[in-house]
Amino acid sequence: MAKGNRGFGSSLTEGLDDSELDVSAPAESIMASRSQTLARLASGKVVTDRTEWVDPARCRPWRLHNRDIDHLNEETCRDLIDAFLSAKKQRIPAIVRKLHEDPEYDYEIIAGVRRWWTVQWLREHHHPEYEYLVTIQHVSDEEAFRVSDIENRSRKDISDWERANEYLRALGEFYDGSQSEMAEHLKISRSWLTRLLDVARLPSEIVNVFPDTHDITVRVARDLKPLTGDQRALGLMVAEGKAIIAEREDLGVKLTGPEVAKRLVKATVATSKKSAQEELIKTRKGKPMLRYSRPARGGLNLKVLPRSGATADEVLEAIRGLLDA
Repeated sequence: MAKGNRGFGSSLTEGLDDSELDVSAPAESIMASRSQTLARLASGKVVTDRTEWVDPARCRPWRLHNRDIDHLNEETCRDLIDAFLSAKKQRIPAIVRKLHEDPEYDYEIIAGVRRWWTVQWLREHHHPEYEYLVTIQHVSDEEAFRVSDIENRSRKDISDWERANEYLRALGEFYDGSQSEMAEHLKISRSWLTRLLDVARLPSEIVNVFPDTHDITVRVARDLKPLTGDQRALGLMVAEGKAIIAEREDLGVKLTGPEVAKRLVKATVATSKKSAQEELIKTRKGKPMLRYSRPARGGLNLKVLPRSGATADEVLEAIRGLLDA
């Protein structure tokens, strides 16, 4: 079904379209940088075979691809649909590798799942002439992950949630859980990698509160992740999350991702302020003896007051009572 056999470099520079690539820099410099980066990526191990037009039905996404397929629909892919219709074809090729011993599929999509979905949608909506433009490469799984990462790193249509879950899977499969090794291979900072992985490491009880997981950004995770390590704070957020879900389902209250995060954090802060207020314990004669507070993160803060006239036994008895409570 191939319509051509153009080289990788020529196919990438042909007819660029803003909807298919981040164009914060001139198109020529972007594509030159992309080509050079992919060439350097595996230190010469990535071999480009050919670029072809293929049947999208004979392609399947790689198991470690970074797209949330359930999130792909006419609305989220509208920019690509319009770009393909305007150009009368797909201009930027996806990256695939050849499959063997699979009678149903010929290619595995490493990068370009959103373009694959768009071509299929067009074929199902009165445009059967559209085919899928792919560049076929010979790469290992780990090389495929790095190729996919470089190809998609600057794309604004990939959410932090999608990228974080891709990285978390790759961390265990390719780098034995070593974030330092992974950061070195990907040429990114360890601090940024940690912040991104925190998105995927949020507890399911917190993730479920968000109406759309794509609303869970690095900034949202930055505010929530530290609180999830404290059981008291986590419990408060889970309780608030149930209230948010009930409001959404019963009353139709729709909050954005940042609004949900703000509500969850506020639930712990408000309780913290209230519980951190100091209480006073007096002696049997009515003189101030102890001041105490219970922080939201747990524990007990005590201050023994001077000149109360209390005996050591009386003070210890009061402290035991607080601990028992």
